[in-house]
Amino acid sequence: MRRSPIYASLYGLLLAAVAGVALPVPTVLAKTSDNPIRTGSFAGAYLAGRVAEGDNDLNTAVAYYRQALAFDPSNQPMKQNLLIALLTDGKFRDALPLAEELKNVPEIERFSRVALAIDAISRKQYRKAGPLLMLSLQSDMDRLSTGLMRAWAIAGEGKTKDAFDALEKLEGPEWYNLFKTYNAALIADMAGEKEVASDFYQQAIDDRSGGGAAPDTYERIVEAYAAFKARNGDRQGAIELLDQAAEQLSGRLALREVREKLDKGEKLKPLVSTPQQGAAEVLYTLGTAINRGGAEAFAKLYLQMSLPLRPGHDATLFQLGDIAAKLQQPEKAIEYYGRVPKDSVYRRDAEMQLGLNLAETGKTDESIKHLKTLLGKDRKDIRSYLALGGVYAQKKDFRNAAETYDAAVKEIGTPTRDDWAIFYQRGIAYERVKEWDKAEPNFREALKLYPDQPQVLNYLGYSWVDMNTNLDEALDMIRKAVELRPQDGYIVDSLGWAYYRLGRYDEAVTELEKAVKLRPEDATINDHLGDAYWRAGRKLEATFQWNHAVASKPEPEELVKIEEKLKKGLPADADPRKAAAE
Repeated sequence: MRRSPIYASLYGLLLAAVAGVALPVPTVLAKTSDNPIRTGSFAGAYLAGRVAEGDNDLNTAVAYYRQALAFDPSNQPMKQNLLIALLTDGKFRDALPLAEELKNVPEIERFSRVALAIDAISRKQYRKAGPLLMLSLQSDMDRLSTGLMRAWAIAGEGKTKDAFDALEKLEGPEWYNLFKTYNAALIADMAGEKEVASDFYQQAIDDRSGGGAAPDTYERIVEAYAAFKARNGDRQGAIELLDQAAEQLSGRLALREVREKLDKGEKLKPLVSTPQQGAAEVLYTLGTAINRGGAEAFAKLYLQMSLPLRPGHDATLFQLGDIAAKLQQPEKAIEYYGRVPKDSVYRRDAEMQLGLNLAETGKTDESIKHLKTLLGKDRKDIRSYLALGGVYAQKKDFRNAAETYDAAVKEIGTPTRDDWAIFYQRGIAYERVKEWDKAEPNFREALKLYPDQPQVLNYLGYSWVDMNTNLDEALDMIRKAVELRPQDGYIVDSLGWAYYRLGRYDEAVTELEKAVKLRPEDATINDHLGDAYWRAGRKLEATFQWNHAVASKPEPEELVKIEEKLKKGLPADADPRKAAAE
């Protein structure tokens, strides 16, 4: 199946609630909004809150949980749900009274006591923070986060050696080492112990395997060490460090900014200069380290709890915007991106993402205007062309999308591997306006720049199958794409549908069944499998699959075709290509 980029990814929220009442969450209970309806019972308010939380609508979840507590003020599990929702939604001050009340409940200490410790550190009450960070129940992540923050509290008391000792005694899995070494370097740097800081920084830099597992943390290490070197008279060493890091970390905005400042002779500030910033850095780096498929809610929680210690931090706000976009909360994403400071290196990317999320809220014209303004400020930024073209494509205005990509190609001059996406998207746009003579050369250019790129292999191969040309090469391309992306349901669907178009129905069924397992919610893939079943003589299964496709909410024009097949089946036709076109 050919797929053009969709900027709103489908990510499920991993709920962060712990020790809640074990009740099932219904699919639909009440419409959530900023002003939730009043419920008439504890159960109604609780269930409505869980639905809102499952929909990532934490503001509404908080309101319902508070309604539930009005019915049962002593319900401890409900208080725990409310505490987590408040912290994850960034309502830190509102959460503190609950955190104090629940600080001795083992199941919730990882949130209640940590929140109180954050508050204590923010107030420079370092001695108070230490005991709060001692938990009775803790995972490896809890042990690491509290141990690192405890070291910063000790450093805040001026006991640098004791802080190092605390880090040394912090035992855990091997992946602890990168975070321990990095924080030791920052503490030494803050304390003015230059030789010790340099040694720790270099140890962290040398931990390439740890950096590969936590690239955002490694980026921070490089940034901090480069600034340290430059401040201490080793400008050339800082440049060499950045050049070496570029091999492992390409296209990183913060590192690019550091290099530009070095080239201009500007002074570089320490990444962390206070215990508050140090504790915030702990939460930020751990949050970014776990910010991957399925753990966005936990990442968001860590990032939100870092903000009271480092308000308005640009990288944190940008990451929160990114998470909101992944969780299909475009309004929230717009809010976070809009809060990124104007002088931040992340500001341009934040503006770009803001424009894309405007389109996701249905404000396509406003999005296009916003992105055009952004593009006008820097005609060399190819990402802006991709963003603007993507919004046109989402609007199904492929003519303007193609013209946008044409303008980008003119700016590129001599293309490099990184430019493959522009040619790929331009190929899609021209294919959609039925100008294949312009589309095909773009796909070929994309593959020349980036051989074996699976998306391009899939799109070009499928297009050839669809046109009954270059069939051997087309199938090889699609098979290669599947080999490279075996878990991509859309690409696997392409292979199955190619077999279908060639009349190889049994092979089509085999591949399309795999695709449906990978993307059970996709209406088109279910429809394709239904067609393949029908042609393979499995008509009962075909009917079931078409019904499933209808339930998956296809596009209106596709729905009409599927309903017609449910009534009449597929027409008999000896030519599989003609049959496939029905």
